[in-house]
Amino acid sequence: MRHRRAKFTLSRTPAERRALARKLGIAFITHGKIETTPARAQFVRQFVEPLVTTAKANTLTSRRRLIAALGNRQAAALLLKRADAYRSRPGGYTRMTRLPTHRSGDRAPQVLLEFVSIS
Repeated sequence: MRHRRAKFTLSRTPAERRALARKLGIAFITHGKIETTPARAQFVRQFVEPLVTTAKANTLTSRRRLIAALGNRQAAALLLKRADAYRSRPGGYTRMTRLPTHRSGDRAPQVLLEFVSIS
């Protein structure tokens, strides 16, 4: 049963999950969108959205926390630039859209995870 299990394990050890979150998070921040499975997309969303909230502060401490979480200075700098657009938005920085196509290898459903555009 799945009662009160709040985190996604993705059939990985904690170290593998941290590495997956970092890699997918860096790819998502760098490209602005990624195409992946729904479970991974929700996992990345839970990782990236608090980082955007941290980046909105744009202080020395927030920059250091971003670099520590991502392990990549370039991605942290990109996230700081992107966070300026979300300064007045209280949350909900990402959007998941189901795609009609499935992954060719195992027919897994696919979603497009992207940042919400601010107009």
